[in-house]
Amino acid sequence: MLRQKIENILPLVEKPARYTGGELNSVIKDKNDVDIRVAFCFADTYEVGMSHLGMKILYGLLNERPDTWCERVFAPWVDMEDKMREAGIPLYGLESMEPIRDFDFAAFTLQYEMSYSNILNMLDLAGIPLLQKDRKEGDPFVMMGGPCAYSAECLAPFADFFQLGEGEEMMNECMDVYIEWKKSGKPREEFLKMVSQVPGIYVPSYYDVSYNTDGTVRAIEPLYDFVPRTVRKRVVEDLDNMYYPDKVVVPFVEIIHDRIMLEVFRGCIRGCRFCQAGQIYRPVREKSPETLIRQAKALLASTGYEEISMSSLSTSDYRGLKELTDGLLEITESKRVNLALPSLRLDSFSMELMDKISKVRKSSLTFAPEAGTQRMRDVINKGITEEDLMSSTRMAFEGGYNRIKLYFMIGLPFETIEDVCGIGHLAEKVDRVYFTVPKEQRAPGLNITLSVSSFVPKAFTPFQWAKQDTMEDLKVKQKALKDTITCKRVKYNYHEAPVSILEGVFARGDRRLAEVLLKAHEKGIRFDGWSEFFDMDKWLECFEECGLDPDFYTRERSFDEILPWDMIDVGVKKSFLIEEAKRAARAEVTPNCRQKCSACGANCFKGGVCYE
Repeated sequence: MLRQKIENILPLVEKPARYTGGELNSVIKDKNDVDIRVAFCFADTYEVGMSHLGMKILYGLLNERPDTWCERVFAPWVDMEDKMREAGIPLYGLESMEPIRDFDFAAFTLQYEMSYSNILNMLDLAGIPLLQKDRKEGDPFVMMGGPCAYSAECLAPFADFFQLGEGEEMMNECMDVYIEWKKSGKPREEFLKMVSQVPGIYVPSYYDVSYNTDGTVRAIEPLYDFVPRTVRKRVVEDLDNMYYPDKVVVPFVEIIHDRIMLEVFRGCIRGCRFCQAGQIYRPVREKSPETLIRQAKALLASTGYEEISMSSLSTSDYRGLKELTDGLLEITESKRVNLALPSLRLDSFSMELMDKISKVRKSSLTFAPEAGTQRMRDVINKGITEEDLMSSTRMAFEGGYNRIKLYFMIGLPFETIEDVCGIGHLAEKVDRVYFTVPKEQRAPGLNITLSVSSFVPKAFTPFQWAKQDTMEDLKVKQKALKDTITCKRVKYNYHEAPVSILEGVFARGDRRLAEVLLKAHEKGIRFDGWSEFFDMDKWLECFEECGLDPDFYTRERSFDEILPWDMIDVGVKKSFLIEEAKRAARAEVTPNCRQKCSACGANCFKGGVCYE
């Protein structure tokens, strides 16, 4: 009956293949043969969610279990949602086309703060009570994980529990606990008590948060003796023996990253002070080239993809890169399969690497200087120089590349207008480098794209205490940079300031913001990451009606203030982050992990780069 209803509305919506399921390598099981049904929920469109590597890994991992069926769920685009609500169709899993309110788990991955309004909207569309306290026996357990889960206190009242850290081992342990609980016949609350004993599991309802009169956190106290005072994240020590799918779902429609993704390592040695991922994924752990080549062969055979991307936070830091690229080229050249890399470190870019990644076809090259002056690059601990940029781009132009993308940020701590304008001056220097290459050697039609985002302070970074620039500050800087760029070959793209401000509010928010999210849901707010739907005026109404000031969350904080996420332990010590914040103020560079250990605390995980 539900399937027929869905089929009736599909001709009326854009890109109906987003909602049909049935793709190559999707997993179909008999629901009567499994004990656990998991809805893996991604709070954005199919094209965005299907590009996410974590979903591919955990979808395959869970479906390898004979007792479990994991299905994919994405936020329907507004046209589809409207038709679903008109026809009384609840949010459903793509594999079975059955309502996810009948599943055991609704598992949300938290990738971006601007998707939080979609999470509430998806729960509502599914018919699952929004608030944890309102869920009854038989309702799905709502679990949340992903990089934003470390500081998602604004979502605490909506989550039954959070998985903190890498899920390959933790997810299976949670499923095992669920089976044990289900056999016991005990009430819903007993499962939360049992799962809270799994390392890495944070049950927010088991903690009381009190506030001072000025709105800051007074104390975070566990409510029960069996609850840990702090919850430490989980890491997988041995990536070679970790689960990795040998087949992935191949979509019917084009998605953002429509290719095979090889995860070469986790973590980052660099310690950029703005970068949350570089802190929360410590320590660095690598896969062997042999493992990666074996995985590439399996995925090519099972998908038919024509591009492989080597994925990590800083792929050119991978110690086995030469061996890996040589091995992959043996496979890919004959099959005309392209090798792609994410943005490259300027200080480890080489002609040899460039030649390898352009064997099949030349695409654009992406570099991330992040800041326009050397002082600011030292403030953020980027560890590269202007000369690195000039030599790398010259090498690229000599190699026949004519499209260069450069990533920068504005709004960084200790930044001046001169630093901002330095971004434009740097782009024009790159332009001049192009014309130093002999005409017969360079490709015609130079195109330089500046992609400039607004800095957002994030939890568990040295800048988690920093003041965030106001909308007015950011707009002044954006205009100053635009006015600096005079070269027509330089294209300037930037993020809208209001979106960055709201992202910053939720990135360092507390539980009181849940009321704002509820108010936003009542007003129909959704898809805030999409410019055509984002409405800052509506959001400001929500804050005003809830008696909360967004400026409170973007202010500078003192080092001794209790932070809303202080019950979470990512391994990196707060004392280390404070020292790094002080070094930033002095524009002092900290060596990377392979140059010198900085005693950040990540050695508590007993592996990775700390023990090389």
